[in-house]
Amino acid sequence: MATATVIIDLQVDFFVSHPRLIRSRPRLASHVNALVADARQSRSPIFWIKQLFAPDLHDAPINVRQGGHRITVEGTAGVELLPELVVAPSDFLIIKKRFSGFFGTELDSILRTNNCQRIVIAGINTHACVRMTAIDAYQRDYEVFLASDCIDSYDEQHHAVSMRYLDGNIATAMNNDELRALL
Repeated sequence: MATATVIIDLQVDFFVSHPRLIRSRPRLASHVNALVADARQSRSPIFWIKQLFAPDLHDAPINVRQGGHRITVEGTAGVELLPELVVAPSDFLIIKKRFSGFFGTELDSILRTNNCQRIVIAGINTHACVRMTAIDAYQRDYEVFLASDCIDSYDEQHHAVSMRYLDGNIATAMNNDELRALL
């Protein structure tokens, strides 16, 4: 059974203004790189999901447009993946405009083309993009695993509540050692 690894929103903009994510960045990047190395060794496809909005924000959600939030804007350094991440040319890059990595993207089509029935999800923010992507994967009948060493949020309470909700209902949370056996 083919397993894909999906890493969500590990972009510079998300790690510059949130103290919790600033503190967790080295640990999170290290764990994600270890997960990605295991995925590559097992020849599993790797997907880097990035949020990206046009400079005029016409393609952003209403709360971003109305709030004037200027994050992950095309052409800025903030849209880039964290430089310490190990990204290979053979990895997939998916651009999203909403919380879910599936909404309005080619993720589902590429997963099906690669015969993936399971996905491992890593990234941020647990209560938003990770949660929505996990739910959308579940709704599409993928077996979903949460890389618990590789997921975090700027909000500790929302992170804990979301992990507790997702684990056992929508997905199975596993640490990197457990995922290594799965991959």
